[in-house]
Amino acid sequence: MKMSNGLMGRRLLGLAVAGMALVSGGMAFGQQPKPWEITLQEAATPVMENIISFHNLLLVLITLITLFVLALLVIVVVKFNAKANPVPSRTTHNTLIEVAWTLIPVLILVGIAVPSFRLLFQQLDVPKADLTVKVTGKQWYWSYAYPDNGKFEFDSLMAQDKQPRLLGVDNEMVVPVNKVIRVQTTGADVIHAFAVPSFGIKIDSIPGRLNETWFKATKVGMYYGQCSELCGKDHAFMPIAVRVVNDQEFAAWVEAAKKKYATNPANTYASAGGQAAQ
Repeated sequence: MKMSNGLMGRRLLGLAVAGMALVSGGMAFGQQPKPWEITLQEAATPVMENIISFHNLLLVLITLITLFVLALLVIVVVKFNAKANPVPSRTTHNTLIEVAWTLIPVLILVGIAVPSFRLLFQQLDVPKADLTVKVTGKQWYWSYAYPDNGKFEFDSLMAQDKQPRLLGVDNEMVVPVNKVIRVQTTGADVIHAFAVPSFGIKIDSIPGRLNETWFKATKVGMYYGQCSELCGKDHAFMPIAVRVVNDQEFAAWVEAAKKKYATNPANTYASAGGQAAQ
């Protein structure tokens, strides 16, 4: 079958646009791991912003400490070897040095502890929630329930035909932007872990126990995570996809989801997002 020049041109243009979208920041499919990435994923919540700031502070601090220790070792090797210093000193005590090497590390650790405890408190102190989502880890997929919005529930399984590879799912978890989302999680069979790097959340989903965490996404978009507990043979195929939308889109999605999942609230494989968009 021959293809007209116009159709060929439109298809090539579409491929070019898609390629540029992928190259420019890797954001075509939202926040996800990127090839050769050595930094943390871009923050989408205030908690993750503080995690990145604390990480960068520690990186500078440990780099300075490492360089300082390296400099001391070089001085010892060069200045105090047997050739350069044939008659070693017999000094056994130096009060100033002993006080310094005790006091300085203590001050450094206290300086690290203050922002560390502040960040830990921010992560564990769940504020008043605008929306609660119950997340259940199963072998090997996630189930999401919305008790504040009609108590519907649906399963989210990895979709082989969706991008990004190993992260695309059939039904995403959908939440509104700039709202406090309380995540209550448990496990139905074995221990799983619900983790979304861009949100700065990672919490175990344990059978018989209800753990909770929270996030407040400040940017509309798609965000990906994975089960972070070695939960069994399909551990690597248990992705998490969170779609953050504005209030109007979320309200439309909720109404569509109530109808879509009403016939079989425990499980369905078709996404309600398409209905919400119509």
